[in-house]
Amino acid sequence: MQSLTDHLLIAMPSLQDPYFKRSVVYLCEHNDEGAMGLIINQVLDISLEKLLTTLELKEEGFSLSRGSNNQVMLGGPVNNDRGFVLHSPIAGLPSSHLLTDQLMLTTSKDILLSLGTEQQPQHYLVALGYAGWSPGQLEQELAENSWLTVPANQQLLFEVPAQLRWQQALANLGVTAAQLSTEVGHA
Repeated sequence: MQSLTDHLLIAMPSLQDPYFKRSVVYLCEHNDEGAMGLIINQVLDISLEKLLTTLELKEEGFSLSRGSNNQVMLGGPVNNDRGFVLHSPIAGLPSSHLLTDQLMLTTSKDILLSLGTEQQPQHYLVALGYAGWSPGQLEQELAENSWLTVPANQQLLFEVPAQLRWQQALANLGVTAAQLSTEVGHA
């Protein structure tokens, strides 16, 4: 199978797993060793400002600039005590992994310290935890019609409100939720 790195997985209505129901997952990596991604549309009940002050990375009363993304996503069921930041490229972060020309993934607190300053990336999405698949597992789920795929785009990742990303990802494929069957099977 061709790599789905830098693609979105869109959960089919038949996928009822509580972590993945109506989810959109950005695939950071997909190869022979498996896949790793971040759920980008499940908002946790903590603001980014509160998370940063709780972790003592920012002073109490810290405020992100207007228009900033103040949400924290549930990135997936694996290591949900670990943070991941998907962001536009910035220089000087040695622990960052370049995913594409337009995206980096960082797991160190350096990126969190830059938020709210002039050094912050133009776009960012903060998630706790990640979604992971062992070798062949994602391919099996795709064969079972659990997911649709579409190439990722910056607008959907960073500009569309989280609660609308599932519908917008479907719209990017030219379908609506009403057009999808909840039945699984093959003719």
